[in-house]
Amino acid sequence: MAFIQQSFSVSFEYKVFFTERLFDTNNPVFAQFLESRAEKGFRKKLLFIVDEGVSSSHETLQEQITAYCSGIEGFELVEDVIVVPGGEASKNDLQLFYWLVNAVDQHAIDRHSYIVGIGGGSVLDLVGYVAGVSHRGVKHIRIPTTVLSQNDSGVGVKNGINYHGKKNFLGTFAPPAAVFNDAHFLTTLDERDWRSGMVEAVKVALIKDAAFFSWMEEKAALLTEAEPASLNYLIQRCAELHMQHIGGAGDPFESGSSRPLDFGHWSAHKLEQLTDFELRHGEAVSIGIALDSVYSWLTGLLDPASLERIIQLLKALRLPLYHPLLEIEDDEAPIITGLQEFREHLGGRLTISLLEAIGKGKEVHSIDLNTLRKAVNMLRDKW
Repeated sequence: MAFIQQSFSVSFEYKVFFTERLFDTNNPVFAQFLESRAEKGFRKKLLFIVDEGVSSSHETLQEQITAYCSGIEGFELVEDVIVVPGGEASKNDLQLFYWLVNAVDQHAIDRHSYIVGIGGGSVLDLVGYVAGVSHRGVKHIRIPTTVLSQNDSGVGVKNGINYHGKKNFLGTFAPPAAVFNDAHFLTTLDERDWRSGMVEAVKVALIKDAAFFSWMEEKAALLTEAEPASLNYLIQRCAELHMQHIGGAGDPFESGSSRPLDFGHWSAHKLEQLTDFELRHGEAVSIGIALDSVYSWLTGLLDPASLERIIQLLKALRLPLYHPLLEIEDDEAPIITGLQEFREHLGGRLTISLLEAIGKGKEVHSIDLNTLRKAVNMLRDKW
């Protein structure tokens, strides 16, 4: 038998910048990044795709982008700033995806160019997927505008859209060229959005950083008021922990079934779908964290004092703990199908993250439905 073997590795690197009023002409951060990637005698294109909600809340944003980018050496702004609907609906619309791919073609955006997404996590997921599949990969820059996207999804390497009612069924692993977290965008968020966005910090603290969890307990009152210094620290520390995991776990593109950063997410993804995405992602994750924490206690992994701390922090942050669609009447209950879908999404082997202690996760490969039903009942009746 004869064969030829190939083996190679590809290195990825990107930075997450924390700034304010990114497109103020006195702020050099964005321009300096692009100019560091300019090539003499060659002009690269910039195509901006902006979340409609962001565009509406920041009425002069498009003019600011035009004025700012006109002075960047080696780059040429595509005249049309494309505005797309925000929220999960943007990931459910295949025609919107095709329209954006056609825009990449019409504006002759090549692999030397940059697609810049500005918006919440759903829009960034969509834009990243468009960039990832066009020409087998156009560079993209993320500018997250929500707490959730600045501290979690916007700083990661995953992109995708929903398909056949399944969350992120189509997608790519395509690291951004850079991420710019602009704190000014958070000032116009709806309270429900910035509040639910904090739950990813609770999640990552529970599985990785007990001290960070204690800090959130101490600052809960300030966080519920979106006090800027506390909120900005929460976002930066959460983003740092997410990036440390992506780079340090040895599986950034999730070729295995281990996904500790999805603690609380298996039921959250299903709840989002079952409520037709009326539940915000962060709200669904809060319910998922509560469910998996109670389940961890019921199975003897987690001590009761730690469980009470988790529940009380979620309540202090005014996040939900329960939804009627969690109810398990039988093995065909809608939430149970979420386990099967999560297993498929992982590649065939169910791997669920539970808690051994605050700051320490533990992976299991099966869920006992009777115990899960008890956990649901406790969330409904006790808290």
